[in-house]
Amino acid sequence: MVARGANDSSRHPIFCMKNRIADLSVKIGKLKLQNPVMVASGTFGVEYGELVNLRKLGAYIAKTVTLEPRLGNPPPRVFETAYGMLNSIGLENKGIDDFINEKIPKLKKIGVPIIASVAGDNSDEYAVITRKLSGSGVNAIELNLSCPNVKHGLRKGLIAQDGVAVYETVKKCRAVTDLTLIAKLSPNVTDIAEIALSAEKAGADAITLVNTFPAMAIDIETARPILGNVTGGLSGQAMKPIALKMVRDAYFKLNIPIIGSGGIMDYKDAVEFILCGSSAVQIGTASFIDPDAFSRVLNGLKEYMKRKKIKRIKDLIGGIVK
Repeated sequence: MVARGANDSSRHPIFCMKNRIADLSVKIGKLKLQNPVMVASGTFGVEYGELVNLRKLGAYIAKTVTLEPRLGNPPPRVFETAYGMLNSIGLENKGIDDFINEKIPKLKKIGVPIIASVAGDNSDEYAVITRKLSGSGVNAIELNLSCPNVKHGLRKGLIAQDGVAVYETVKKCRAVTDLTLIAKLSPNVTDIAEIALSAEKAGADAITLVNTFPAMAIDIETARPILGNVTGGLSGQAMKPIALKMVRDAYFKLNIPIIGSGGIMDYKDAVEFILCGSSAVQIGTASFIDPDAFSRVLNGLKEYMKRKKIKRIKDLIGGIVK
């Protein structure tokens, strides 16, 4: 299969459709979503369902779960920065068995596709968790290969920073499940496209770009780091320009969908990611400010498509004028 490239004339022009009811449906692997708007893992609790209509979501991505329970990092764990926030939660969770027995039955009541997010210290742990999730009721699995707030066993750095480790992990998970597999990658690499290609070659159905950037903040009165873990992950508006470039870089090398993430606060941000090559988007930090941010993004996309006379959201993907 030939990778998508700049000479793919089928994408142009994008602003020439007749004004009809917009089709926002997208396909990610085996997942057929009613629209491309998701909520990012660990940023959106089902409790928000008391305030907003969760059935409007394209998909719900659950908080990352590990094989065994984890306590997470010491507090403080969250700090607001200029145009973003730092978090150092450290994947606190009750383990995969609790997730399957207690969380999934509640998540299925939302009425939209459920994507489990998983992490492990090594490729074998990822595979064990993936096998356990097969047949559990979730619709897809996002392999969190890139959380900057945890250590991966004896590894130096993240799995997502090593193309060989990414290939090995995705390959082992692919062997134990038929569910849609999504690899969530780190921006803290030299060539994001090469890492993404490793995941694709190993059998990933889609790529999420990107996870948070390693960062820190200092209290000048105490001369100490503000976060209890010293460093954390930077999310929010500050990271969007870099995330956009990484999506674009990967788009022309891959033949599988990209899910864009990083500083999406409104529909304009979402459109930028889609034009750069994202088939879907994840709303993260914006949900802390407004639990209904995903609805605003979705409604904005509809209005944008109506104004531009765009029939299908698919016609926007990768449509940036080069």
